[in-house]
Amino acid sequence: MPAIRKFVVTPNLPEPLQPLLEIAGNIWWTWNVEAISLLRRVDTELWDRHKGNPVAVLGTLSAERVADLAKDEAFLAHLTRVRADLNRYLTISSWYEKEHGGEPQAKVGYFSLEFGLHESLPLYSGGLGILAGDHLKSASDLGVPLVGMGLAYQSGYFRQYLNHDGWQMEEYPVNDFYNMSMELVRTDEGRQMKIEVTYPGRTVQARIWKVQVGRNPLFLLDTNLKENLPEDRELTARLYSGDNDMRVRQEILLGIGGLRALVKMGLEPTVCHLNEGHSAFLALERIAMLMEQRDLDYSTAFEIVRASNVFTTHTPVPAGNDQFAPDLIRTYLPGMAERLGLGIEGLLALGRQDPADQNENFTMPVLALRLSRSANGVSELHGHVSRNMWQKVWPQVPAEEIPISHVTNGIHTRSWLCHEIARLYDRYLGPRWFEEPTNQTLWDRVKQIPDAELWRSHERMRERLVGFVRGRLRDQLKARGANRAWIRQTSEVLDPEALTIGFARRFATYKRAALLLRDPARLSAILNDPERPVQLIFAGKAHPKDHPGKEIIRQLVHLAQQPEFRKRIAFVEDYNIEVARYLVQGVDVWLNTPRRPFEASGTSGMKVPPNGGINLSILDGWWCEGYESDNGWAIGAGEDYEDQEYQDEVESTSLYDLLENEIVPTFYERSSDDVPREWTRVMKNSMRTVNAEFNTNRMVEEYTNRFYMPSIQNADRLGEGKFSKARELADWRTRVTDAWPNLRVIDVAGPRHQAQPMGEMMQVSATLDLGGIPADEVLVEAYHGLLDTTGHIADGETTTLFANEPNPDGSVSFTGEIPCRRAGRRGFTVRVVPRKDGFPLGRFETGLVSWWNDEGQSVGKTARGKNEPVRAG
Repeated sequence: MPAIRKFVVTPNLPEPLQPLLEIAGNIWWTWNVEAISLLRRVDTELWDRHKGNPVAVLGTLSAERVADLAKDEAFLAHLTRVRADLNRYLTISSWYEKEHGGEPQAKVGYFSLEFGLHESLPLYSGGLGILAGDHLKSASDLGVPLVGMGLAYQSGYFRQYLNHDGWQMEEYPVNDFYNMSMELVRTDEGRQMKIEVTYPGRTVQARIWKVQVGRNPLFLLDTNLKENLPEDRELTARLYSGDNDMRVRQEILLGIGGLRALVKMGLEPTVCHLNEGHSAFLALERIAMLMEQRDLDYSTAFEIVRASNVFTTHTPVPAGNDQFAPDLIRTYLPGMAERLGLGIEGLLALGRQDPADQNENFTMPVLALRLSRSANGVSELHGHVSRNMWQKVWPQVPAEEIPISHVTNGIHTRSWLCHEIARLYDRYLGPRWFEEPTNQTLWDRVKQIPDAELWRSHERMRERLVGFVRGRLRDQLKARGANRAWIRQTSEVLDPEALTIGFARRFATYKRAALLLRDPARLSAILNDPERPVQLIFAGKAHPKDHPGKEIIRQLVHLAQQPEFRKRIAFVEDYNIEVARYLVQGVDVWLNTPRRPFEASGTSGMKVPPNGGINLSILDGWWCEGYESDNGWAIGAGEDYEDQEYQDEVESTSLYDLLENEIVPTFYERSSDDVPREWTRVMKNSMRTVNAEFNTNRMVEEYTNRFYMPSIQNADRLGEGKFSKARELADWRTRVTDAWPNLRVIDVAGPRHQAQPMGEMMQVSATLDLGGIPADEVLVEAYHGLLDTTGHIADGETTTLFANEPNPDGSVSFTGEIPCRRAGRRGFTVRVVPRKDGFPLGRFETGLVSWWNDEGQSVGKTARGKNEPVRAG
């Protein structure tokens, strides 16, 4: 090929229009109604052609249109207002300044393999990315000093289309980063800033793109550079494609390369938040950097990094977590093992549930759990599932005490809210409601919205949805080469006044998109009732390698083509943020049918109540917390089944019953002014009870107060005196770990009589041989509770026992009282864990636990399996 000198052409706008570039370059515009209106007003035809990408619109404006806009006084006035809104947003005092302004200056690094901010930035696949994007938006709203880090995918996730048989096909259009709301990070000399990551036999370079999300930046690494080998340029080509070799290389780039990029830009994070385990290698890089730059040993650096990492797990099944064969880690991380001084087997042990099992795969969430003091699931139920799933990491800890908590997900409300309903909120909640989306008192004002006004607004959004779907169906059929008669019939598909149910999500088998289709005859009777029609809109992608998921789509499409369903069921291809926005804003009912408990959280249903829609869902994920008897409908009562076929039969029947006996009759029961009063009452209850709690402002506030600020304080404290506190903690951990095998619970004593009066306190004591560990460095607890039929304490509670003076033989007795609150067969045992005063350590920080048995020995680390409850002594 001939040599090519490259250059970039940028939009050339006159001075009055220059603020358009500033607005288009900040993703803030995606959640500001006036900004969207302004950018669309630039050229509506170009806006539609470029799928709402303002940078592409500005880059293709004709000179004539530019001249017209520069002379349009009304447009310029609109531009001035929007720019003033942006400036106000960026400079107004924030929640973080008010709540934590006096805390040490710090920065949170938020690492995620995908970010979903807007359809014009297709760098996401689904829920994980959408959650990450909403997290960044709310962090900006709240003023939390946070920077995002991800990868700039040249082709993003795939675009979906269906062939004539309804089988999902994939295509990968190339993203033009230069015509998107992002810009290259450059050095002071104007060169592209790059970082390097070492792979076997070569060094890979990556440049850095920046996306401004309100107050905060998101940085994305891009390896598509001529300096790299072809296989390394592919590292940032596609999201979730390739084999495990590609995945481990991507995750090395994200974790190790991402951290190096932030450091090189002068943005080294005080706290790192790992959104899923994909970025867990960053913890190893943080330790190595501290060792090399601050002359610390591994143990000291470990304490600092662990104290300031936050890990969020999103996966409810072990198979869904990234696992790598040991040889893959041996291939790609020997250099890291050498830098850490661990040896490759020592590094592998960090990612294994059983560090001694050399045949076990290296699991990224395990690495993240070991190197993060704070860990959480994404709903209350998912926290419970995660504690059971990862109990082998803490083999002696009862499942309910595994140190994985939960922070329930949310949504960035303004990004998903339709203009019609937003105007109602302005009128009845107050014009600044969006600055306090967690304020329950404000949301209670929803009751003041007149039923008729709410209903008419919602009807307009349903009509808009139907028009959108018809247009998409028409385009789909044209692309497939369908006959003209079918294309003409798209104008008759769906009824703007019919009860509309939406189902849109990834077409994984556990999400059970076909549950509602299980009995076609019964479904047909529901949908085609001449007096009370119902219609279904489906959307979603199956992973390219998920053939069972693709088969569900094919079956659905075939069903929708049958004469009795052709006008009542629609499948919208290429599900993305735009499609989701139309759906959640226009449906009456949002259907969710996962196989419990496989839905970690699920945020799609949270987007519906702010727009007036109502949820109909299995009690899984967030709906376990969100459901109340009068704000939606629950399918089942939260049962778990072993027989999946039986489960599908029971729950599909329950779903049909709800539709026939409750949902459809309520929707069509109208007052004299044609308003369904009972339905609007449920709409308002849904708005009032869901909106204040299930939003990302509440979520980010919770992360900040519970995890970010304690982590910042931990890092600040451990850094005191040139890391003397970190060294003290590391030395203590080493000393206690070495001495722990010598600690024994010699004897446990309780009352002489088994029968104890309810309401009394029962005296207990335990005698310990501490094996040289000071008494003030152990926490001794009575673990007690009701006994099950096998004599185990299945769900216990703890009472602290306090040390007495040492006995003549050197042993120490600890005494305390157990409250006898409830009658029944109860039991207790005693356990010991390390403690260190002055340091905010979790009870199971070290993983060391000793339990008493009746032979005067302490139960060892491997004595209890994953799900075995504690047996009373």
